[in-house]
Amino acid sequence: MPNLKVYRIRKLSAELEMPGDKSMSHRAIMFAGLADGTTRVTGFLPSEDCLSTLHAMQALGVEIDSIDATTHLVQGRNAQFLAPGEPLDCGNSGTTMRLLTGLLAAQPFTTRLYGDASLTKRPMKRVKEPLERMGAAIRCEGADHRPPIEITGGPLRGIDYQTPVASAQLKSALLLAGLQAEGKTRVTEPTASRDHTERMLRHFHAHLAIEGWSVTVHGGTRLHAQDFHVPGDFSSAAFWLVAAAALPGAHLKITNAGLNPTRTGLLNVLLRMGAQLRESVASDSLEPCGTLEILEGTQLKGTEIGGDEIPNIIDEIPILAVAAALAQGRTVIKDAAELRVKESDRLAAVATNFRAFGVPIEETPDGLIIEGGAPLHAAKVPSYGDHRIAMASAILGLFADGASAIEDTACIRTSYPTFEKHLAEILDGDTSSKFAVKWPFKRTKAKKTESRSQETEAVD
Repeated sequence: MPNLKVYRIRKLSAELEMPGDKSMSHRAIMFAGLADGTTRVTGFLPSEDCLSTLHAMQALGVEIDSIDATTHLVQGRNAQFLAPGEPLDCGNSGTTMRLLTGLLAAQPFTTRLYGDASLTKRPMKRVKEPLERMGAAIRCEGADHRPPIEITGGPLRGIDYQTPVASAQLKSALLLAGLQAEGKTRVTEPTASRDHTERMLRHFHAHLAIEGWSVTVHGGTRLHAQDFHVPGDFSSAAFWLVAAAALPGAHLKITNAGLNPTRTGLLNVLLRMGAQLRESVASDSLEPCGTLEILEGTQLKGTEIGGDEIPNIIDEIPILAVAAALAQGRTVIKDAAELRVKESDRLAAVATNFRAFGVPIEETPDGLIIEGGAPLHAAKVPSYGDHRIAMASAILGLFADGASAIEDTACIRTSYPTFEKHLAEILDGDTSSKFAVKWPFKRTKAKKTESRSQETEAVD
């Protein structure tokens, strides 16, 4: 899908089932490969990013029997990997590269990791420096500590490390190295980042000590195989939640949604903006999962987004910028300079594309100022090779007069292979059950229901 065409919608009534979570799919394959025994992973997201991780683990000697695109049997190697015969291609995936760097830091061989042009621009210094303190030899071939990366592993020693920013990728890389190091490794963040790694390590029988924003693991810990089901991706659901919340009279039901509280900060922001939504948790034994509903779309209002909530919503800021453009009043997004070193400079990309649609928007060093409510007109805009910019631009196009085009949208396959299918169903306006993409997902009886409303939800 080199280009994506969208046009204005007047109504939205749909039920969508989300594909597997990208962050958890990476970790499920990686941790299962690190463990001993065989792990059955279901609900895996067969996106290009996650397949980069799967293929890299196979190159390290992990046997993976793929039952279908979303179900894999992973035979773990008990932390004893094989030296790959050639450099490992991480594609567009920063998660693959950063977590593999931590995983391989203790292995007794040299590995070279590389990726596409976008990944080559992403900084790796934050991972490189603490791993070198632990005893690994890491060389970044690109300028300013950028990929490709060469890792020469060996005996590691645990460290007590305070990260400069809240980063789940950095935290995860250090914890993976710490499991294989001598002594204990403690990672402390300035605020909470998503906690999928901590939850999954416990699922694979690792002992963790968590105090506030510090996580400690002990070297020599071995993971043990444990079947894992990947719930739906909240970040994928976010695009449709914003579209429905901002369209008066719209109704949307999202099923198989991961509802980990370190991922769902977008819900709190939408509530501040006046969205009418309901959250129902069906299962919360390991990773909360359930249903999200936009009860009725309405006119949103501007808000301020920043501070400690940013790590929780960092992936959703492009689509929250769409919500801001459709709201009445001013929205200020700040403390988000991290977006400048993602797959693209997302702050610059959002500002440029939104102006093309007629959105009054100002770019700041660490955020955006958006004056919402302006009439939108059709535009032809680039994706910048960034899946979230492509999808956010497509959603904005649903509210513009005329037919809009987003160019070079093959990048969407890195995270959400069925986005185009879901978009087509939304545009068709069919409210039948065919909206649901039937991913393998075992429905369970609801155990608990949590509702969020404008009247009762605490504001960050």
